[in-house]
Amino acid sequence: MRRDDARAGRRPIGWGPSRVLIPAMAVLMAVYTTGLLLGDPATFDPLLDGWLSILTELLGVGLCVSAVVRTRFVQPRIVLGTAAVTAYTAGDAYYAASLGNEEALASASLADVAYLAFYPLMLGALGVVVIRQLKSLLWPLLLESMVGALGAASVMAMILAPVLGPGAIVGTTIEVIVAVVYPLLDLLLITAIAGILATRGLDIGPRWPVLIGGMIVFSAADVAYALGMQDYAVGSIIDAGWVAGVIAIAVWVDGAADTGRVALLPRRGVPELAAPVVSTAAALTVLVVGSQVRIPLLAVVFAASTLALAAVPLVFRHRMLVLLARTDELTGLPNRRALLTDVPDRLAAGSTGALLLLDLDRFKHINDALGHAVGDALLVQVGGRFAGQLRPGDLLARLGGDEFAVFLEGVSEAEAVSAVRRLEAELAEPVRVGTATLQVSASIGVALTPRHGADLGLLLRKADIAMFRAKSGHTGHHVYDATDDDDGALRLRTVQELRTALAENQFELHYQPQVRLCDRRVTGVEALLRWNHPTRGRLSPAAFVSLAEEAGLMPPLSELVLGRAIRRAAHWRAEGLDLTVAVNLSGSCILPCLPHQILALLEQHDVPPSCIVLEITEDVLMSTPAGTAAILARLRAEGVRISIDDFGTGYSSLAYLRDLPVDELKLDRSFVTAMREGPRAIGLVGSIIDLAHSLGLRVVAEGVCDEQMQEELLARGCDVVQGFHLSEPLPAPEVSAWIAARGVGAGR
Repeated sequence: MRRDDARAGRRPIGWGPSRVLIPAMAVLMAVYTTGLLLGDPATFDPLLDGWLSILTELLGVGLCVSAVVRTRFVQPRIVLGTAAVTAYTAGDAYYAASLGNEEALASASLADVAYLAFYPLMLGALGVVVIRQLKSLLWPLLLESMVGALGAASVMAMILAPVLGPGAIVGTTIEVIVAVVYPLLDLLLITAIAGILATRGLDIGPRWPVLIGGMIVFSAADVAYALGMQDYAVGSIIDAGWVAGVIAIAVWVDGAADTGRVALLPRRGVPELAAPVVSTAAALTVLVVGSQVRIPLLAVVFAASTLALAAVPLVFRHRMLVLLARTDELTGLPNRRALLTDVPDRLAAGSTGALLLLDLDRFKHINDALGHAVGDALLVQVGGRFAGQLRPGDLLARLGGDEFAVFLEGVSEAEAVSAVRRLEAELAEPVRVGTATLQVSASIGVALTPRHGADLGLLLRKADIAMFRAKSGHTGHHVYDATDDDDGALRLRTVQELRTALAENQFELHYQPQVRLCDRRVTGVEALLRWNHPTRGRLSPAAFVSLAEEAGLMPPLSELVLGRAIRRAAHWRAEGLDLTVAVNLSGSCILPCLPHQILALLEQHDVPPSCIVLEITEDVLMSTPAGTAAILARLRAEGVRISIDDFGTGYSSLAYLRDLPVDELKLDRSFVTAMREGPRAIGLVGSIIDLAHSLGLRVVAEGVCDEQMQEELLARGCDVVQGFHLSEPLPAPEVSAWIAARGVGAGR
């Protein structure tokens, strides 16, 4: 016996009583049914027609009792199910004992008390399943069960019209009522079972098909009895239906005891709305039939009650759907639809107000570096912080991604700016998400009504332009001004054109040669991106890189540059030119997937990792040192070379030179051009070169524009130079010809 089985007071499935009693019941049921079918209906046999059925049911009682014992009387549904089977068997036993030599009892008896007790006990056994396990679904389930029961009752009342119709009643009213109540109670049980099965995630046990099948046979027997009550005699085939239903319940109770729990499982494919839909259709059918032919008033009442009750959950569902349609699923805030629905009504009042658009800065980097789960948790916290700084009547909505909107009604420009500053101050405190502590800021654009317009679409456009201005200027917030339109519209249009350019392959690479000073050999080139704009001509990176960064387009742009640069390096190697290719990377592109991406490209084009140099500015290296350093260290371990670009223009902290995985310093052109100003500038350049060499780093000077500058750098020990004095950036096909024309050659 397993330890958990012993602790729960139950034995493994298939223990003794089940293996003996279930086959025995099956054999007796087969013998009993065969006897009823082959026997003479006119001849009453007390053993076959009465006590053989009782014996079969007693075996079911024994099976249920063994289930109660195995579960140590602690599971109410097992106890109640056993009580239901026992009550029904006791009723049959009393009925058989009271028969004497009669074919059937002439009136209602104490057996009917036991029969009627069977139903609340079974309903209680099923109710425990819901109450104990899914309390939150109790009322919806009961409502659907009631709808199903009333719909079934309306159908049953119509079927029983011959019994319920005027002049059809023979015998006492009590007898007729008892006969009619049984089928209705059966259908109530079946409806309750179906309602539970249709409830998402709830299972009433592994033998639920046996229970459903048994209850259908059981209720069919009750219907047949009600319709042929005057002709009924013990020994009819109807009796087999009752016995089959009782032993089916016993088998279900035994199976429920063996599982020892209500299993929460995936849906079995029963549609969630099956019960109310079928019940409503049944009630409509009854009313349609009732409009053509005469049916009992009770059937009409049941059908009307079904439709009335079915409308209740539909009303709640409609309200819930409206609420969900207006609510952001992640944060619980109103969504874009709510903003577009509510704000126009407020604008129609004509009062002053302000529309704020808020966009979190560098949110994509957080998502990429820490995962979407952290990003989602951050958005939830930020939404809560924003809500805490607003007035009760203000509308805060999440428009999607990391973008929020706020509508402030009845405020002046000064009050709107004050609200913006409260929101900014709220983000000044770090946000803790799990083990990560994040510093978050936002760019906020403000549009005022009626000054900037009284139409929501116009306000959204102007607030978006203002937000773009705040983000590009790193000012935190910006109130829309008429002068923003031209610049803002151009920037927005440029972003859209950038997306088109990526899709239509409007970019190309030019390569600026790098020359080693000691022997004048070309050792490498720097890949520089150019945009062949269809109307503005060829654009340098300065015209679009900042916009691409803000729009989140740098990763695909960098992927394009890396792919073309490595492919070009392979082409040059095939020509016999051993050149390194330097590629600039922004911080948004240094993602955990970067090493795999680069190494896959190198392997695809059969290029050694040492041919690639990644140029990264020092402010990027300092902004996220831990994550960036780990990624770069992995690349450097594979042989890819790392260069600090524009050295001296960022943090210029000497400590990180010691700790970060870099191979070279690229001296910014501002230091090189300043060498014309005198010995102090030349001495500074010489000190930087000496420092780099002491750390084992190579120095590349960019922006060399004349021979004197080149000679000064050579005298100071600079390793490599590039600049217009040597060559401007060249299209890829011209590089080989330029190297050949120099007559010095190439190689590292």
